[in-house]
Amino acid sequence: MEALIPVINKLQDVFNTVGSEAIQLPQIVVIGTQSSGKSSVLESLVGRDFLPRGTGIVTRRPLVLQLVHLEADEKDEAGDRPAAEEEEWGKFLHTKGKIYTDFNEIRDEIARETDRIAGSGKCVSIDPINLKIYSPHVVSLTLVDLPGITKVPVADQPEDIEVQIRALCIEYIKNPNSIILAVTPANTDMATSESLKLAKEVDPQGKRTLAVITKLDLMDAGTDAHDLLLGRVIPVKLGIIGVVNRSQADIKNQKQVKEAVRDESSFLQRRYPSLASRNGTPYLARTLNRLLMHHIRDCLPELKTRVNVMAAQHQALLNSFGEEVADKGHLLLQIITRFASAYCSTIDGVSKNIEIAELCGGARVSYIFHETFYRTLSKIDPMQGLTTLEILTAIRNSTGPRPALFVPEISFELLVKRQIKRLEEPCLRCVELVHEELQRIIQHCSSQQEMLRFPKLYERIMDVVTSLLRTRLGPTNSMVQNLVAVELAYINTRHPDFTEAANLHKSISESLLLDHGPGKDGLVQQQQQQTPVHSVGSSASLAGVANGPGSGAASSDEAPGLNLLGDIPSNLTGAAVRLSPREKRDCNIIERLIKSYFLIVRKNIQDSVPKAIMHFLVNYAKDNLQSELVSKLYKSEQVDSLLQESEHIAQSRQEAADMLAALQRASLIISEIRETQLW
Repeated sequence: MEALIPVINKLQDVFNTVGSEAIQLPQIVVIGTQSSGKSSVLESLVGRDFLPRGTGIVTRRPLVLQLVHLEADEKDEAGDRPAAEEEEWGKFLHTKGKIYTDFNEIRDEIARETDRIAGSGKCVSIDPINLKIYSPHVVSLTLVDLPGITKVPVADQPEDIEVQIRALCIEYIKNPNSIILAVTPANTDMATSESLKLAKEVDPQGKRTLAVITKLDLMDAGTDAHDLLLGRVIPVKLGIIGVVNRSQADIKNQKQVKEAVRDESSFLQRRYPSLASRNGTPYLARTLNRLLMHHIRDCLPELKTRVNVMAAQHQALLNSFGEEVADKGHLLLQIITRFASAYCSTIDGVSKNIEIAELCGGARVSYIFHETFYRTLSKIDPMQGLTTLEILTAIRNSTGPRPALFVPEISFELLVKRQIKRLEEPCLRCVELVHEELQRIIQHCSSQQEMLRFPKLYERIMDVVTSLLRTRLGPTNSMVQNLVAVELAYINTRHPDFTEAANLHKSISESLLLDHGPGKDGLVQQQQQQTPVHSVGSSASLAGVANGPGSGAASSDEAPGLNLLGDIPSNLTGAAVRLSPREKRDCNIIERLIKSYFLIVRKNIQDSVPKAIMHFLVNYAKDNLQSELVSKLYKSEQVDSLLQESEHIAQSRQEAADMLAALQRASLIISEIRETQLW
């Protein structure tokens, strides 16, 4: 059991070098109000006068004090020892092994180090001072002295000084592996003790709280501390111990601590004879030593597990940062090859890291082709934007001045080309969507650790891939536009799938034969039906127009005020024209032909555009990516700059390596304790 406290001291030294707060070591935390006698209690435990003194707040930084019991001829863990006549000495962590045999120098160094961080005023700091004292007259302990709890800011202290000190105390005493030493002066009401109030917040059951009553000699006349020391006022599970410290006058008169301890013993024997053996500084030291050893014994298994778990975590973290680069050229080729392989694998769907949250890579390209693009083209109405009157206008404009016996083919071509042209925009949008997905794959294929480690390299990789895709975007768009232009260049009315034309021709011929029969009479009758019937007035008007302007007043009298040119509409509307049965039939024929041929072209486009995009954009990027990266990046003058690690990664690797070394050393220290030593 006696070996447990030195083990914790060693662990404290190990983790102080890396500044780790993740490992919560067993220690005794001293809290109390300002001027409650905390520093005097610590000096009594050490037996030497070594702490700064004064009025107001003096302890302005946490002091981690390790007391190490050494025999007169023993050396410390570093193999150091001062001259033979010196039995006691101290070491600070920040002075790198310098030995202090003069305890006045220790006091001055504490004051200097406090002023260096917290300033020369009254402000406090959370950065601890680590001091180790070796002596044959002390029991092995690890204590933390915290700034005294205060209420009102003084001098240059901030307005929230109470909140700052309270938060600092909570930070240390909330450690479940710590023992709370709550110091309260005897000349105040214990029910108002701030130290016990804080301790109760983090340790409501009091399993790790020990109360110390100071200034027993300063209680009012006619009162004593029997009830306090026996726990009748406020019970504390670990006990209540009373001590008598040196007064301010004793300190000014340089009264030795050893002499003060003897006077304390005399006072207790005189005032509290029945309680003298369970109070006083020597009893407090033994009690703290016993409590700390038992506490360490209880915490050690969990501490060992915690150290091993953190060692494994930091080993994995260190591995993620990678080793320092030895052959930069070889590493650059490896990164380029891995990236190009991951990019192609993502497109082909054979990537090791398969995304389960969303479609990506080749799967998303397939979705764009067969879902988005196909659905968009399927929603396009072959007759969208075309009305019956517009079809009729196109038919009339295609016949010219001669009445047509059959539906003019040129009107069909003009109208169907207009509809086919509408397929170009969705095709170009499909190219854009595939291009965006190929850009997005870059992030999916990039290693996050390597991106953080070599930001310049991955920035250049993204630039090269983006440039490669951008250069292929133009040819791909041109090819897609050409596919639509090819369909517009030649309307193949003899396409094998264009059966609607033959069906219509056959149905029209059969209809004519059934209605009129063969021969001249039928043809004459058909011509009569096609000839418009004019009124008498209209015939006269036409005759007048035929005679010309020199025909005299007779023509004017026959049709006064008639302007034939004014009756010709420039735009056909429902009010301007009424379709004859033949015109309705012709419009219906053109509409059916447009629909039939448009579906043929749309089917061709749905098949040919994805093929063009795959050939000109996707497959080209897969086949040329690695060679493009090598040609643009693998240059001797660029290797050093591309593989320059970020400062954050280099610093994080060093911190992880230091922490891993500390954890491994801590694990070795803990493993030296045999199970038999715990009991």
